[in-house]
Amino acid sequence: MADEVKNNELRCIGCGAVLQSQDETKSGYLPASVLEKKSAEDLVYCKRCFRLRHYNEVQDIELSDDDFLNMLHELNEENALIVNVIDLFDFNGSIISGIQRFAGSNPIVIVANKSDLLPKSLGEGKMRQWVTEQVQSYGIRPQNVYLISALNKASVEKFMEALDKERQGKDVYVVGTTNVGKSTLINQIINIATDSEDTITTSYFPGTTLGKIEIPLDDEKVLVDTPGIIQKSQLSHYLDAKDLKGVTPRKEVKPKNYQLNDNQTLFFGGLARFDYLMGEGKESFVCYVSNELYIHRTKTERADELYENQLGELLTPPNAASAADFPALKRHEFKIKEPSDIVFSGLGWVSIDAVDITVAGWAPLGVDVTVRKQLI
Repeated sequence: MADEVKNNELRCIGCGAVLQSQDETKSGYLPASVLEKKSAEDLVYCKRCFRLRHYNEVQDIELSDDDFLNMLHELNEENALIVNVIDLFDFNGSIISGIQRFAGSNPIVIVANKSDLLPKSLGEGKMRQWVTEQVQSYGIRPQNVYLISALNKASVEKFMEALDKERQGKDVYVVGTTNVGKSTLINQIINIATDSEDTITTSYFPGTTLGKIEIPLDDEKVLVDTPGIIQKSQLSHYLDAKDLKGVTPRKEVKPKNYQLNDNQTLFFGGLARFDYLMGEGKESFVCYVSNELYIHRTKTERADELYENQLGELLTPPNAASAADFPALKRHEFKIKEPSDIVFSGLGWVSIDAVDITVAGWAPLGVDVTVRKQLI
């Protein structure tokens, strides 16, 4: 019994899971021969985090969507500043529409990460105004909105100065959906504050942080990194590790401009499809996706046949090995009345200046395709 209590006190420094040696398929697993040698003072990584950090190998986790949401429900019981990290490149896929309700009376700060992925010509002021308008359309009333790149030390240092004023002596809870760079931000904060290298496990893959991780602040308060909220509407949940890396931008995205006649189609690899269905002739469509993602143009009348014959071959990702199990694409039609973006959650968007035209976006069944006010 003493050993069991001792083990329950030990948590993985990478993901926050309680360390255990009973079940290799559960979070926090370490072989008993290793775990019995550790004490509460040791900085210990579970087997999953160790393999992720050193071999980039990801293991599935057993926590359900409800487990993550239950942790969010606990927020309104705290007296804290809620820092909601969103992915500026995947804004619609990473917004937590109910965050205002989850936060209760606690103030919220929105941190739009990955600003370095958008064209520098956009301008920080316009970007912040757009984010503010968008979060307010979801019923979120933030105390402030910040644009950062978690990979940029100077950007995070500037945010840390502002955060110290924003929190007014309160604890800080950092929340966000999976893959928004939340743990990367926490690591950068730790690196700046302590000169230590990455402590919290980060990866391209959803569900990295399995439990709350508390980081002490100077005034005896804590900064808490919470597990990422899984939103199945994001494309990342339908891709394997190799394909996910190929569609996740890692540097400034270069816009790709296509002049299309009506009844022409663009394929984004085999992951999504955009049709220009009806208009008054040739129009310009600007695509914002990973620079590595292959875009193929064809006639709409040939698109179904091409997709059936070339998925996993010419149209990749998905790669050939996973193409057979890839979900069928679902069609979403839109009548464009003002300059808009057609957004493929987790992939990118198509920017449209034209009005009074009809287009369609296709994505795997379950992945959101939406229209929004034009960002760029």
